[in-house]
Amino acid sequence: MNTQMEKIGGLTPQEIVKELDKYIIGQHDAKRNVAIALRNRWRRMNVQTDIKNDIIPNNILMIGATGVGKTEIARRLAKIADAPFVKVEASKFTEVGYVGRDVESMVRDLVEQSVNMVKARKKEEVKEKAAVTVEEIILDALIPPMRKSTGFQMPNGDAEDVPSSDVELNERTRNLFREKIKNGELEERKIEIDIKQSGAPGVGMIGAGMMDEVSMMNLQEMLSGMMPKKAKKRKVTVAEARKILMEEEAAKLIDMDEVKEEAIRKAEDAGIIFIDEIDKIASGSGKKGGSGPDVSREGVQRDLLPIVEGSTVNTKYGSIKTDHVLFVAAGAFHISKPSDLIPELQGRFPIRVELNSLTQNDFVRILKEPKNALTKQYQALFQAEDVSISFDDEAINEIAQTAFDINAEIENIGARRLHTVMSKLLNEFLFDVPDKIQPPASLIITKEMVKEKLSGLIKNKDLSEYIL
Repeated sequence: MNTQMEKIGGLTPQEIVKELDKYIIGQHDAKRNVAIALRNRWRRMNVQTDIKNDIIPNNILMIGATGVGKTEIARRLAKIADAPFVKVEASKFTEVGYVGRDVESMVRDLVEQSVNMVKARKKEEVKEKAAVTVEEIILDALIPPMRKSTGFQMPNGDAEDVPSSDVELNERTRNLFREKIKNGELEERKIEIDIKQSGAPGVGMIGAGMMDEVSMMNLQEMLSGMMPKKAKKRKVTVAEARKILMEEEAAKLIDMDEVKEEAIRKAEDAGIIFIDEIDKIASGSGKKGGSGPDVSREGVQRDLLPIVEGSTVNTKYGSIKTDHVLFVAAGAFHISKPSDLIPELQGRFPIRVELNSLTQNDFVRILKEPKNALTKQYQALFQAEDVSISFDDEAINEIAQTAFDINAEIENIGARRLHTVMSKLLNEFLFDVPDKIQPPASLIITKEMVKEKLSGLIKNKDLSEYIL
């Protein structure tokens, strides 16, 4: 946990914004607020007085049309912080037959994510130790060791290099093969290894409807633990065996109780839950105290409330308090308004950020600047076929103009429209490589080419084929 807080502590709010700028164009206000929220994590952990436990995170409500960067900001923030991150759709909790425990599944998913992160780090720490054991298992499969004979043997004084017994010969052969394994000379050699399998892959319970999800998971885990693990023989290559055995041996070296404790702490102090489509559970304007689906929506909000304001949730790894988990909610709010949420839930999202709709200039920057820009992605795809592709500045301006115009005329889906436009522009080239366009080759996308390829998109007002 300390390592993680050191990582956050090494980044000031301005540096966090710079990291986000590498992937997301514009939306400076939203970036500032999430950067402050992340830095406040580190500040709270370094508070020396008892007030530390009373400092709760300021949850954020992002308001903006689809495709402007709401989800991407939250996802990138979690990567910067190396924090457990879960994205859920608020609308999935409106299904018929919904019960309160399902809302808690987002917290259970967060803990699961945290356990996986801690386990991966611990495996990396014991990797070298596990590799030595794996090497011996592979060696035993290739050249089984011989037991030393207890009988009396006459010393062989004629030649030093000649092995005096079968045991010594076996040991020399093993040493020779050990070097070959280390040098990767036997990667394709087939060997037979024992793989442990769980005795009870799936335990079904008749009449389990009265049990809650956590009790059911704990019971299944307990029953599977009681069943003896079966060993199954498999014939695999040395390279495959190394991967399989590394997982098994690393798992043996890890203290799972320690992993669970650290994962719970990590989820509590650094976890981020992103609740998307929160506007879908808000009752439409002027429908307070409605009936039918509106009652269901309000019920979902009331079930979300204790999770967001702080409660204890039972998971199969232990109990987790959600008091210091950061919640980021997002929604377009086309039909409803944030004020249509129940007042208690509104109060739990004190920071509201409105994200701006993307302009044509933003589209140009999105195509050029981010590390994972679409133009760079297509260049990498063509490069795999030994074909280079480049885009003129005028061509990029034309692509941006086309995407912006379609958004204005049909439906504004933000930056996602660029995927449609770029796909329409380059699909023919992707189909022709490498049959008609044989590598090595070089392609230059010009403004005229863009106009020609995308003319159908502009003329045809019924764009149902291209709308995502």
